[in-house]
Amino acid sequence: MERRSDILTQITSNTFLTDGGLETTLIFHQGIELTYFASFSLLNDEAGKKALADYFRPYLNIAQKYQTGFILDSATWRANPDWAEKMGYSTEALEQINKIAIDEVAKLRDEYARPGFPILLNGCIGPRGDGYVPSNQMTAQEAETYHSEQIKTFSQTQADMVSGLTMNYVEEAIGITLAAKQYGMPVVISFTVETNGILPSGQSLQDAIIQTDQATDRYVAYYMINCAHPTHFMKELQTEGNWLNRIKGIRANASTKSHKELDESTELDSGDKQLLARNYQQLKTLIPNLTIIGGCCGTDHTHLETICEHLFNKKLNSVR
Repeated sequence: MERRSDILTQITSNTFLTDGGLETTLIFHQGIELTYFASFSLLNDEAGKKALADYFRPYLNIAQKYQTGFILDSATWRANPDWAEKMGYSTEALEQINKIAIDEVAKLRDEYARPGFPILLNGCIGPRGDGYVPSNQMTAQEAETYHSEQIKTFSQTQADMVSGLTMNYVEEAIGITLAAKQYGMPVVISFTVETNGILPSGQSLQDAIIQTDQATDRYVAYYMINCAHPTHFMKELQTEGNWLNRIKGIRANASTKSHKELDESTELDSGDKQLLARNYQQLKTLIPNLTIIGGCCGTDHTHLETICEHLFNKKLNSVR
């Protein structure tokens, strides 16, 4: 069995796809109600588990088509103590739901397993508070304590790695990283930014990555940017420095709207798929080590298909 410490070495030489906007797809395309935007609630019954599996299958098919690997996320972005308490979950029930989440993506991995198609199981960790607003900010030590139980639970499962997604201030990112280090889990940190390319906390992306690396002895496997449109942050990437080499993944929003505008929207903004795909092409020239390609709010598998058509067209033509 491959050691977790060796798992992410695959990403240095392979392209991996991810899914898109799980919650927005379930709510706006499937008509599924998600209290507090919490998709982990679907893991309580077979119908919900089927809905999650059916959501991921088109993405896995795209990854097979374009001969990439796939990072398969658990539906646990909201499965932390604060959000679970609002939904009436006990500590024991929350631990169980996190384990079930990994079991379910493991079933999908086994269904799609074949030689030459690497699939990594990722324990998804969301912010303690709102994904767009850095409210109730913790110190790094408080964040380490807060997120430790979920990461400890993931360490007892088949999860290959954990990822802190939609991080909007640096101390929470540092805390998640230190907790992952404590339990020997490879960890990815993904920051979100506003339309000006700056974290909601007011810190630059460059400074956030450098500070996290300094505070954790570079334990983060790689960094990503998610839950923002490429036009919001491409200017921030038009610079030099080793910090750019630490970014490997982009999971962009479909819409060019601000976080505030998206929060106030009652309809899904699917954006311009062709523009988004062209933006990803531009990002490939700005980020030397970009190997993780996916989406976030408002994107579905058709967005990822369009992005892949732009990025990998030559590759497909060469193997036909």
